[in-house]
Amino acid sequence: MESDLHKILKKKLSPAVAAQKIESWCAYQERSQQEARNKLYEYGLHKNEVEQIIINLIEHNFLNEERFALAYAGGKFRIKKWGKIKIKSALRAKQVSEYCVNKALQQINLNDYFATLEKIILQKNNQLKEADKIKRKQKLFLFASSKGYESNIISEILKELKDGL
Repeated sequence: MESDLHKILKKKLSPAVAAQKIESWCAYQERSQQEARNKLYEYGLHKNEVEQIIINLIEHNFLNEERFALAYAGGKFRIKKWGKIKIKSALRAKQVSEYCVNKALQQINLNDYFATLEKIILQKNNQLKEADKIKRKQKLFLFASSKGYESNIISEILKELKDGL
């Protein structure tokens, strides 16, 4: 088993090799600046080398924070059915600017947003064994909250669906 120090020493790359690798890595999938920065530090580069490569990646359009935020938010909403709260939190954790976070959230169509929430609530409702209507509604509310949907929207949809639950 390798020691942590050995792993670190083994990964040390020259700035030129690291720049090539990171370009391929960024071309494969949209990345945030912070993800690219972290990867470059894993390659054993120093702050000034990392920042120079980041600037180069931005200039050559390998990194674009707004494009990343739009792709990330759209994917998490369409594929994982995440709500805006969870998407916003994840983008902030990736240190994406507030401007890009807001722009990404604005691109989510409100009709699709409501329809998706309604669909996941109905799916969850079909899985629940709970007979008590109040407890059932609480479980559905907690489930939708855990997916990152806003409580006022969840309540509104649960009110609309009350007969079907």
